[in-house]
Amino acid sequence: MNHIPSAAAPERTQRHHFPEATSRFSRRSAAAVLVCWLLVVFDGYDLIVYGTVQSSLITDTGWGLTKATAGTVGSMAFLGMMIGAIFAGRISDSWGRRRTIITCAALFSLFTILCAFAPNAFVFGGLRLLAGIGLGGLVPSANALVAELVPAKWRSTIATLMMSGVPIGGSIAALAGIPLIPAFGWPVMFLVAAVALLVVVPLGMRFLPETLPEMQPPAKEAKQAVGFKSLLRAPYLGMSLLFAISTLVTLFAWYGLGTWLPNLMQLAGYNLGSALTFALALNLGAVVGSVATAWAGTRFGPVPTAIAAAAVAAVALAVLVMGPPVGLVYLMLVLAGVGTHGTQCLIIAAVASHYPAHLRGTALGWALGVGRIGAVAAPQVGGLLLAAGLGVNSNFLAFAGAAAVAAILLAAIGTKIKTANINSKNTMSVGASNV
Repeated sequence: MNHIPSAAAPERTQRHHFPEATSRFSRRSAAAVLVCWLLVVFDGYDLIVYGTVQSSLITDTGWGLTKATAGTVGSMAFLGMMIGAIFAGRISDSWGRRRTIITCAALFSLFTILCAFAPNAFVFGGLRLLAGIGLGGLVPSANALVAELVPAKWRSTIATLMMSGVPIGGSIAALAGIPLIPAFGWPVMFLVAAVALLVVVPLGMRFLPETLPEMQPPAKEAKQAVGFKSLLRAPYLGMSLLFAISTLVTLFAWYGLGTWLPNLMQLAGYNLGSALTFALALNLGAVVGSVATAWAGTRFGPVPTAIAAAAVAAVALAVLVMGPPVGLVYLMLVLAGVGTHGTQCLIIAAVASHYPAHLRGTALGWALGVGRIGAVAAPQVGGLLLAAGLGVNSNFLAFAGAAAVAAILLAAIGTKIKTANINSKNTMSVGASNV
């Protein structure tokens, strides 16, 4: 899948220069990508950690939480992530990727640790909101930096593989919750963020290069405003809206499953340990999906592969409504993880390739920021459906429908890209014939 080529502004760093069209993947660049991947792991950990403690918060804290209010509390982190993603992407384009990433990582770590000491649901939700701002700003900034450190031909593959950190972090949360929550209680799950603060943030200060625009955009782009206004007018308006809405529905499915799956499986009659193994299956599927979609995205293009991945997720979640045997439940959750997370990885890769360098962070922040509306809505919708007495299957149907809508929107993106490529070729042919 060929994207419209982007004219990229050269960039400078404090000590090293990382050209936009680099043909080599240096050892220093690899170290920076690894640090970004480690930070993304905490995004995945945060996705599942609330799901692992949700039942304990309802039954063991005395905070008076119900399924509906627990959904509201779960949404607070995603609301913060929406705010962080929108503004940090723009800030990273002007302030620099390194400083934005490190600042966001430190904020996320600190406020997540403080969640362990929250005295009530109001304070807990507020801390989750603040932690979410840091976490939401981290992902688009890290993806923008990685896109600038790797050779153009590997950009889609590396972006997709880096996002494997999300389900790996989720798997760690699910695995850790099985022995830790019964032994030490829910607060210990939030103290894990100390690893990010004490280990990963210092690694970021050591290995992440700083990137800032070295000059104004090329002459043909000089008259364009740099920022959100550029995304919401020609030639980017249509694609910016489609990327944002497809991200929204994809994150609705992915974060909805991540937040509610353990609780849904408990409501279906499984104990906490078994319910967390279902969450583990979802996240292991997402890990497999990261690798599989990275290969397929390179072979067939990120957008066509994303269409297929979203369709797989929709079908897998629809099968769960039929009440299949437990072995098939595990398989469908693995496929749901492959499809939902794989789709999001591929959307990120497509956005990173579609926009010029001076808009890349802003574009990723826009797509992920608007997309977080789906992440905010998913816990709320899941809780309201259960509170209304519609049962476990109502959640699976809602998430399946969101995945199906994502496939349709991505098909529209693919059509627009093909049309633009054809028009570009026709223009070049006319120009050549007039020479």
